[in-house]
Amino acid sequence: MKDLDSAGLDCLAALADERSFERAAQRLSITQSAVSQRLRSLEAQVGQLLVVRSRPLRLTEPGKVLLRFARQLQALRAEVGRELGAGAAVNECIAIAVNADSLATWVLPALDGVAQQGLREGFGLELVVDDQDFTHDWLRQGEVLGCVSTVKQALRGCLVQPLGLMRYVAVASPAFMREHLPSGLSAGNFAQTPFLVFNRKDDTQVQWVAKAFGLRSPRLLERYVPSSEAYVRAVQAGWGVGVAPELQLRPLIDSGELLCIRPEISVDVSLYWHQWKLQSEHAPAPGRVALLDRIGQALAQGSRQALAAPG
Repeated sequence: MKDLDSAGLDCLAALADERSFERAAQRLSITQSAVSQRLRSLEAQVGQLLVVRSRPLRLTEPGKVLLRFARQLQALRAEVGRELGAGAAVNECIAIAVNADSLATWVLPALDGVAQQGLREGFGLELVVDDQDFTHDWLRQGEVLGCVSTVKQALRGCLVQPLGLMRYVAVASPAFMREHLPSGLSAGNFAQTPFLVFNRKDDTQVQWVAKAFGLRSPRLLERYVPSSEAYVRAVQAGWGVGVAPELQLRPLIDSGELLCIRPEISVDVSLYWHQWKLQSEHAPAPGRVALLDRIGQALAQGSRQALAAPG
């Protein structure tokens, strides 16, 4: 199992990203037959099927294990290249997974310095978006090298650090409150009140209602708006009650464009940064921090400025 073919691992990573042999070949500037040959060689080396040749193709569980190794190997090669003064490889990109609400509020400002440095050094950031309870799956499957997640426990071979609490509050437009909830939201009317929900993975609204009215697993009248920015606009337009980050809503609440419902009730979501440990025989030069560590440090600093302190 030792000395896995690096060209085959690069092909596996390209197939995972592009989900087709044609696009993977274009990315690697080789022919499709060369991609197939390298993949078959890698599969023969490990004695297991790594890719299900469907449309779009998908990786098997052994394929996901090797994908994690391929991502780490690529990142280590790039880091060593920078240490030796070779600069970043063409189109080098570090993929991390973040939740949509963090992306809409504090993540971009936190990563701005790293992104600007990437423009100078020739690397880029790829931000994969998913629900905060599911970004950890992207890390475990090897699709990304780091993630912002609600999961506290580190995977084997990973580092984890707490970022802070993202506080969610319930809001509605003044017009919606006048027309639909003139006496306020209560245990007697919440089931008939439309709640805006990000997607079917999102249970923040259920958590808020359960906490506000002392209920277990309340059923809501749900309306889906799968965009953090559009979600807030829909609340402003009076489509229903929203439960969103206070960080995102505070200016609208302060201006009176949105009304905070039961301001004493909030849902606090703990966020953590996870990243793979990338160990190299080459220690970073004095004063130089590895790229993935720089990303983690930038997120930690940004979260301290934007989020509530972790409990």
